[in-house]
Amino acid sequence: MACDPDAEMVGEGKEPVPAEVSEAIRTLIRWSGDAPEREGLIETPERVARAWREYCRGYHDDPAYHLSRIFHEVGGYDDVVLLKDIPFQSHCEHHMAPIVGKAHIAYLPGDYVVGISKLARVLHAFANRLQVQERLTSEVANCIWEHLKPQGVAVVIEATHGCMTGRGVRTPNVIMKTSRMLGVFRDDEKSREEVLKLISS
Repeated sequence: MACDPDAEMVGEGKEPVPAEVSEAIRTLIRWSGDAPEREGLIETPERVARAWREYCRGYHDDPAYHLSRIFHEVGGYDDVVLLKDIPFQSHCEHHMAPIVGKAHIAYLPGDYVVGISKLARVLHAFANRLQVQERLTSEVANCIWEHLKPQGVAVVIEATHGCMTGRGVRTPNVIMKTSRMLGVFRDDEKSREEVLKLISS
């Protein structure tokens, strides 16, 4: 099935694309071996430019903002909060190829908690930028640690990388896993084992 070239944010005005951006994409099309003047590619430079603005919308999103609304009334709850299998898409900063995966984010609350959807928003704010998986993992964990001030944070990310599956060694179905532990999950082996067991279950 061919992709729908007009499936771009229905109901919203299209953002103007600077001429130099469109020309840069035309240059890439020519360098790749095709002709940007042919029918199917005439409007591609503008579509690609707008798509990249959307892929990289995280540069205009403050991850810490999503952790600013907190809740103190938790009925005495003082155990691990875990959000598993959060899907995300990013792009590798080395080849600008897709990174597609899922993240698991856990924290041990201190004096308050945050709405669970906010954890996913923090992930997406960082993922929607040019990234490497190792840094993405650390940025998510560090942001939650700094702004939510929990007793511990654990972030585990599993992803496939287009720069490996579609080029270079061209090895499909390879999953890269990274983790970042802070607070009790880093310092206490029993707590770390507990949260990793929850994530893997």
